[in-house]
Amino acid sequence: MTSDQLRITDELIRHHYSFAMYQIPGEKEPHFLMQTSGDAECLYAIEELNDQAGFVIAPFEISDKCPIILIHQDCWELSEKITQKAARSSHKANVSLTSREKEEYQDIFSLFIPALKHGELEKLVLSRHMTLERKDGFSPAKAFSTACERYIRSYVYLCHTPQTGTWLGSTPEILLSGKGNEWNTVALAGTQPLQQGELPAVWDEKNREEQQLVAHYIQERLRSFGVHLVEEGPYTVRAGELAHLRTDFHFRLPDHALLGHLLERLHPTPAICGLPKEEALRFILEHEGYNREYYSGFIGWLDPSGKSDLYVNLRCMQITEETLTLYAGSGLLPSSSLEEEWKETEDKLQTILAITR
Repeated sequence: MTSDQLRITDELIRHHYSFAMYQIPGEKEPHFLMQTSGDAECLYAIEELNDQAGFVIAPFEISDKCPIILIHQDCWELSEKITQKAARSSHKANVSLTSREKEEYQDIFSLFIPALKHGELEKLVLSRHMTLERKDGFSPAKAFSTACERYIRSYVYLCHTPQTGTWLGSTPEILLSGKGNEWNTVALAGTQPLQQGELPAVWDEKNREEQQLVAHYIQERLRSFGVHLVEEGPYTVRAGELAHLRTDFHFRLPDHALLGHLLERLHPTPAICGLPKEEALRFILEHEGYNREYYSGFIGWLDPSGKSDLYVNLRCMQITEETLTLYAGSGLLPSSSLEEEWKETEDKLQTILAITR
């Protein structure tokens, strides 16, 4: 991005315009889109995305305060002209930010593990967030540009709307991607650091079991939708300085006007929630101790008549005028240990922390 493009992007955020920038893995140039007339649309059920097109940012749990936001783009060019024709908004996102230290994480961990060891739940995802003071001179646009250069295997985005505020992320996990009749999703779970810059050759039982639970869930959900699956994996992939286990699922979707119904079946996956889905979701909402908002929701371009690229919103941060709030989580099984799970969240936070400097 040029210096002018960086400056204009930061100005769009300051004036609360609804826009998104994103770079798809394998592509060399980011996409830009913006809604210059009216407000971005608020939706309160995933099924409302049926036959819709636009840029989506959806929360972990939909509520009145955290609806799905759909940007209906009418501008595709990042230039000086857009700041002149766009209607400015004085609305700011309603955010409440706190930080959590390791002692607090341990307290929540001690609530999650008994539910797993007693067999009430098969898997739970425990997340945490860390809030930093925003330093003078920090540029969201520059951080996005740095992430695009650094994380070429991930989906990198910068999105702002008056309703959500500003979010930036670098996520490796596809929720739904495809066009026409050809679609795909992934089961991504299990985490290890790279070993001297190389992918690990061996995975322990806990990580393999965690990935299999996610893969089995996606198999069941897609088959209940009446599609035939072709699977590839599991195999090891790199995301930033971490490695994960991944299984690809390819399928044909005759009626792509019903993407909202398919997304409702998939989200939230066990990779960011747990199993059984409904019980795990309730447990997290009751015991995790904070509102994830748009972290571990999904984000990206939706177009039933064209190509869609929707990703789970991981390795992300929420940006305000004063703070940067970073998010990370890990999947818990009965065999999970506090120190290993804490270390995993620390490693994941480093992905987004590296572009804030």
